[in-house]
Amino acid sequence: MKNIHIFPKKFGFFPYIFLVYLLMPVLYISNEKGWKLFIGYTLLLVFLVSYRQLFCFPPIKIYVCWLAIQLAIIVILSLWYGPYNLFLGFFPSNFIGWFEHKILFKRALIAFSSVIIGTLILLFIQGTHIETLSFLPFIAVMLISPFGIRSMNKRMELEKELDQANEKIKELVKREERVRIARDLHDTLGHTLSLITLQSQLIQRLVKKQPERAIAEAREMEGTSRSALRQVRELVSEMRALTIAEELIHMEQILHAAGIGFLQKGGTQFTHLPPLVQNIIAMCLREAGTNIVKHSKAQSCVVHFQEKNGFFSVRIQDDGITATENIKVGNGLRGMKERLSLLDGQVEFKVEKGMTLDITVPLILKQEEMTL
Repeated sequence: MKNIHIFPKKFGFFPYIFLVYLLMPVLYISNEKGWKLFIGYTLLLVFLVSYRQLFCFPPIKIYVCWLAIQLAIIVILSLWYGPYNLFLGFFPSNFIGWFEHKILFKRALIAFSSVIIGTLILLFIQGTHIETLSFLPFIAVMLISPFGIRSMNKRMELEKELDQANEKIKELVKREERVRIARDLHDTLGHTLSLITLQSQLIQRLVKKQPERAIAEAREMEGTSRSALRQVRELVSEMRALTIAEELIHMEQILHAAGIGFLQKGGTQFTHLPPLVQNIIAMCLREAGTNIVKHSKAQSCVVHFQEKNGFFSVRIQDDGITATENIKVGNGLRGMKERLSLLDGQVEFKVEKGMTLDITVPLILKQEEMTL
């Protein structure tokens, strides 16, 4: 059997707690007799129905009608049954705060204030001077409370929108992470598989002429494949940050396997660079090395590092036969640009007696270094 909810479930126990304030009007009316007693209980029953209906958020016209009914009942009960029934005004005061449109809120508040203050004046005229004066602080709270309810509802709505925005951000982060993993798989495994391909080609040539060297190359290829497996595991679990020094060793290895000479110029110590800078530059070096082996047919490659005027630059130059018309901005160069954009860095290339790739990233100096 399904649970029956008098009020919408999302409001919890709050609507039921508010019903406690109907006990005093019930006591006041119980002292009456005859038709006045009957009419009093009927008005309270209609008031209770209106209270429940307003929590269901009917169309605006019906919503206003139920509020008007509540105010009319409050006026009748206050003038004919007892001045303390005026405190029932806290009920419509709460619901006025739920108006989303500013104009409707102002109109409803003005109408509500007019009815409550008008009733208070009539009670004063009837001779209930002491009670009327004691009501003033409560009436002030009653007239101010719609602003508090409206502010609370806006905050709840903003929190709801914030939760929705956070969910969208999570989805975008997941999507970006998938793109990043795909890019890293392309860059990392492309490098390693290129090396395995070169080694397998070399083994095919050596297997008959130099069997012992072929065995050695096969063992080295086995190590390379294990390295590829390890790299995949690192990418899946959380890719290990690369360093420039480590990547230079790998780059020299793959170029040497392809019969391409390697020369490093400039700095040899990169420990002062932030880990993020090192990781991104190392990935760019990996992509550049892979492209040189695949496409350039070069004989030599020179990597030149330079640090000047707050910028760290890397120039990768080969003497291959790449033609300008054959250069396309593929996943490799696009991946470099996306990575370097995280550091406000940039990458440029030009073709002149081979291909030259220039990578530049700004460096942030430590405060103590700036004061020297």
